Amino acid sequence: MIKIISGGVCAAKGFTANGIHCGVRKNKSKKDLALIVSEKAASCAAVYTTNKVFGAPITVTRNNTKDGKAKAIICNSGIANTCCTGGVETAQRICESTAKALNIKADDIVIASTGVIGQPLDPVPIENGLPSLVEGLNEGGGADAAEAIMTTDTVKKEIALEFMLGGKICHIGGIAKGSGMIHPNMATMLVFITSDVAISPAMLQKALSTDIKSTFNMISIDGDTSTNDMVTILCNGMAENQEITEENDDFKVFMKVLNTLNIYLCRMIAADGEGATKLLECSVSGANSEETAKTVAKSVICSNLTKAAMFGADANWGRVLCAIGYSGADVDVKKIDVSFKSRAGKVDVCKNGEGIEFSEDIAKSVLTEDEIEIAVNLNDGSYSSTAWGCDLTYDYVKINGDYRT
Repeated sequence: MIKIISGGVCAAKGFTANGIHCGVRKNKSKKDLALIVSEKAASCAAVYTTNKVFGAPITVTRNNTKDGKAKAIICNSGIANTCCTGGVETAQRICESTAKALNIKADDIVIASTGVIGQPLDPVPIENGLPSLVEGLNEGGGADAAEAIMTTDTVKKEIALEFMLGGKICHIGGIAKGSGMIHPNMATMLVFITSDVAISPAMLQKALSTDIKSTFNMISIDGDTSTNDMVTILCNGMAENQEITEENDDFKVFMKVLNTLNIYLCRMIAADGEGATKLLECSVSGANSEETAKTVAKSVICSNLTKAAMFGADANWGRVLCAIGYSGADVDVKKIDVSFKSRAGKVDVCKNGEGIEFSEDIAKSVLTEDEIEIAVNLNDGSYSSTAWGCDLTYDYVKINGDYRT
């Protein structure tokens, strides 16, 4: 049984965290530096943005984690350390300073940055803040770390789970940031996951790389793939389960738990899209292949016209059909059914690719809720998929019209 617990990234044994304001951001009321530390060396796996323009921290983290091990994660918000002179050297310097403060090796550190692209990151405020950051590390610091990685996010995103594995009580926790520039093709913005499960680096990488295909890769806020996307997971083995080194029953349990955690984070990210008022979930069933199901779900979620219709609580199902039609997926339009669902009920709007009579009043009621499911049945097979996004509002333009200045 999987149980939701408190603690975020500190729910797992042996992890502490903290988040402070060090001065990267001008607003002193906003935390801008996070640190997560494992008591023991942990298996480490990561996935990164596919954008050819990527942040310097990704280069450094890739090098640092080649051996599949890490002990700490440091992340600043406010400046992305991307497309600026000396970015790699800055990231390396921060790793070295952090390592000295923690008395560990610099190549045992995962480093990440998020914020404005193209502005140089001054390492001095971070270095000046390290003593306070390290001194404040504690088992209740997950929430502070979650706050410190936020940019345009309006809420902290954290979740933790407890479960049994090989007769041992195990834990996994995660924090995430992401509100805009979300259209990942590997992960989404920044996600840091910790666990006390014992698992080899190779199997951990396999688990993460497999799971993101049906979780983080299925989110879209605005169609822009970020330069700094990263999902990292550390597993330190302190739950003392038998180490997972192959695809056995324990690996299947771990995969299920990781998927559950990541779906929680996906929904949090999508619901907190810039300017969003509604979480959108497109569930596709009856597809002739997994690829078809995923392509259709993502196309609907990415449709600006559909997103705008959901903002206005307009049951304009034709926009859903339109998005399916240009998706490139192998579908028979004459078999497609579409329904809208929410806490207020369900309304069927399309049958066999054609419109059917429905109550506009009921539809309005269904679409006025803050969580809406767009249910698509392709009636052509047994495969299914889900994608997450949000509505498109006036505030999205307002937020991004002056984000840099």
